[in-house]
Amino acid sequence: MRGRSENLIVKKQPVLITNAAQSPDDQFRSRQIRYVTMMSIRAACLILGAVLISFRVPLLPVWLILCAAGMVFLPWAAVLIANDRPAKTKAERAADALAREAKPQATLPQHSAEATEYLTIDLEPTETGERWIPVEPREREKG
Repeated sequence: MRGRSENLIVKKQPVLITNAAQSPDDQFRSRQIRYVTMMSIRAACLILGAVLISFRVPLLPVWLILCAAGMVFLPWAAVLIANDRPAKTKAERAADALAREAKPQATLPQHSAEATEYLTIDLEPTETGERWIPVEPREREKG
């Protein structure tokens, strides 16, 4: 018996070397399986209720109430479970908290309205086709 157990080939699972979460596709697939399983149980409750009514079992109202509760509760629970994602790890929560922290924003220097110089362009079309040459605001005051 001892020699026989030593000759068995044991399939080893790969060693997990990271803390990586389950892939989104795997998560989605497992949620689909849970949803279909719960909805199948709901369908079984409906069929069981019909069978119980036809056989007139003892305590029929109690069984029908349990079947009806299953048919009402299971779709609600199935949707909640199907839309739920796994809980975040501490590292994910810490990264979210860092992203939400207020970051200092660069502020622009404040100037009063009087100290700010504005360039006003007031151009009249000319008939001779002369080109307008911009003049610096300070030169206009002098000239």
